Amino acid sequence: MNLPLIDQQDFNDKDYTVNPLLKAEYTACTFTNCNFENSDISNLIFLECDFIECNFSNVNVMHTSFNDVIFKSCKLLGVLFQNCNTFLLSFKFIDCTLNLSSFYQLKINRTVFSNCIMHQVDFTETEAKHTVFKDCDLHQSTFNQTNIEYSDFTSASNININPTTNKIKHAFFSNANISGLLVCFNIKIKD
Repeated sequence: MNLPLIDQQDFNDKDYTVNPLLKAEYTACTFTNCNFENSDISNLIFLECDFIECNFSNVNVMHTSFNDVIFKSCKLLGVLFQNCNTFLLSFKFIDCTLNLSSFYQLKINRTVFSNCIMHQVDFTETEAKHTVFKDCDLHQSTFNQTNIEYSDFTSASNININPTTNKIKHAFFSNANISGLLVCFNIKIKD
């Protein structure tokens, strides 16, 4: 499918729930304060784009390409990222809320999550090596058969990761959150 190319454009205060985003390939574009909630952005291509203060809650990302994309201060509730186009998939999340989203079976190596609220996010069977979870709240997020080798959880909170069902070799944790690796063993830690 040949999509029209939209290059280096700024989109501000757009409501794509009313007027859907044009099916296109967006390169080096910036979307600021745009509402995509419950919209369909399937089969679109975003290359080196920035999304700032946008609402992506429950958006359809079936076969959507995200290559070198930054989400900053965005609301991404219930987004099923596993439906994205996995070719050259790469993104970064800064100050975002990703509750109830899913990265099931994706390869998201070297992804950065910085200061994100990530309640009940599904990382089942995800390959997330060298991934950074800086100052992230992972309350009730699922790690099962997940590869988080070399990943950094030192400043993350509310971790619950079973070391017997996940690959955690060389991952980084702090004294403050190491107990999140022991929950599955029902061990009590006293100060």
